[in-house]
Amino acid sequence: MTAPKKYSNDTTSIWLGNCLDVVKDLPDSCIDLVFADPPYNIGKQFVDFKDFWPSDSEYANWCHSWLDLCIRKLKPTGSLYVMTSTQAMPYLDLWLRERITILSRITWHYDSSGVQAKKYFGSLYEPILFCVKDPKSYTFNTSDIEVVARTGAVRKLIDYRKETPTPYKTTKVPGNVWYLPRVRYRMPEYEEHPTQKPEALLERIIKASSSVGDVVLDPFAGTFTTCAVAQRFGRRSIGIEMQPDYFKIGLRRLGIAEEFNGEVLKPLEKTYVRKNGAAPLTPASKQFGLFDG
Repeated sequence: MTAPKKYSNDTTSIWLGNCLDVVKDLPDSCIDLVFADPPYNIGKQFVDFKDFWPSDSEYANWCHSWLDLCIRKLKPTGSLYVMTSTQAMPYLDLWLRERITILSRITWHYDSSGVQAKKYFGSLYEPILFCVKDPKSYTFNTSDIEVVARTGAVRKLIDYRKETPTPYKTTKVPGNVWYLPRVRYRMPEYEEHPTQKPEALLERIIKASSSVGDVVLDPFAGTFTTCAVAQRFGRRSIGIEMQPDYFKIGLRRLGIAEEFNGEVLKPLEKTYVRKNGAAPLTPASKQFGLFDG
């Protein structure tokens, strides 16, 4: 097996290789935040890797192997966010609650542009576990992630239960159901990857559970959204990806390299031509996402 290769700039290190090989060599207790978005065992194709394990237990055991490493690498005050499919998450939840504290079970909800199930209720969400090593000592930057509270900001209601009636706050910490659109082809952040996560999702997680200068680890970097958002908000980061096609996205997106193995790295060229053969969309249509499913 080829040894992992590392490329970096002042704040970000990205590795081409298997996360198990890379993470095991990191010093213990060196990471402030882990965001893990592994393959879900639902049969998707990632270039030359098929997202499929022979059984649920084999998939769970594989997840346990890298989760164990990630927990070891977390600082005592560190946080871990984990995603997987709705059907696989119970295996990880039960295993993790014996080793770390699960503070929140988050639902990332989104709309669907495709045909939904006709004989059962189709899935329109993905689960996320928010875990910490020490429930009495961890980073959570409340003011950095507050959202509009309709009770105070929109409805302008008064809390008459208090001795002195007081308007409700106009902001609040988000609950555990997050409505954030999936990444679409015409979005500027779109890269060619079957399970790319939106920058808005990572922005909330990174702002909430890390501080400027902290180290963020993404063992399944994909299009390196975690590293890109971390870089934008002054965090350091480590991203690991085993597919060269996706690794090249990280090199370009993070400004680490302009070429790879002699290939000039260029952004994805988007045609904006509708599949039915109609004329290309107008700039206004592209700007406002018209005809985007």
